[in-house]
Amino acid sequence: MNASKRKKLERAGWKVGTAAELLGLEPAEEAYIELKVRLAVELAARRQKLGLSQKAVAERVRSSQSRIARMEAADSSVSLDLIIRSLLALGIAPKPIRGMVERSIS
Repeated sequence: MNASKRKKLERAGWKVGTAAELLGLEPAEEAYIELKVRLAVELAARRQKLGLSQKAVAERVRSSQSRIARMEAADSSVSLDLIIRSLLALGIAPKPIRGMVERSIS
């Protein structure tokens, strides 16, 4: 958010902060969510780059299309393990995944 918009909202009585502040997240929880979202975005981008449907990805990872949709949405019901396994199934090497993890926790 740009500074002028922030000041305008604060003058109107709004409190401006982060999602972590609003939800009362600990730093570890915030890092976990950021990591999950980063990996989910990468999964959707890779799938689209390869021209695959969610159903095609589901077949590769022996899952369902709805589960792939939940992964891409970083749904809380989906484990990081499944997202990472799906990224590997789409040809992303472990080193770039490790880089995403490192950027999320640094």
